[in-house]
Amino acid sequence: MLSYFELRNGVQFILEGQPYEVLEFKQMRKAQDVTVAQTKIRNLINGKVVYRSFHHSDTLEEADIEKFKAKFVYGNRGKYVFCQVDDPSKRFELPGEQVGEGIQFLKSNEVIDGLRFKGNIINISLPVKVQLKVTEAPPGLKGDSAKGGTKLVTLETGATVQAPLFIETGDILEINTDTGEYSKRVGKGE
Repeated sequence: MLSYFELRNGVQFILEGQPYEVLEFKQMRKAQDVTVAQTKIRNLINGKVVYRSFHHSDTLEEADIEKFKAKFVYGNRGKYVFCQVDDPSKRFELPGEQVGEGIQFLKSNEVIDGLRFKGNIINISLPVKVQLKVTEAPPGLKGDSAKGGTKLVTLETGATVQAPLFIETGDILEINTDTGEYSKRVGKGE
């Protein structure tokens, strides 16, 4: 059993028979020194994100989530197809709202973690950071800092992110899949 104090980012637990993962955790003090945990949690089966408060007396069952290696095959019309790495004939499909916004940063044939709960495939776990090549970047004009010194660039997956003005077509960027933001440039274009 998990106590209130063990609810931290990334912890997976059972709530009302469904597996959830903690996305954000914040302790708040209320009247008469009552401490409450305000959390942002995501249902691992349907992908819905909810906000929930937990009290120090609450205990939760830890989710028994089994991880396996899966490969991203393709995405079409909001549905994404994956296969198991050890047996490519075993394919499974997940809707876009279930896997989350980070799916736009996944390349075909990229290996990720699949998640099983009670023998059923329920979701995938994206890497926190991915490296992608810039396919389109408008020129950064000197003195163009009215927008905070960033410009919108297109990545090889078709996703767009705000990046610094010095980024050029062909550069390799590190992107945070949780926030959808530019992290750093890891390679200079040709």
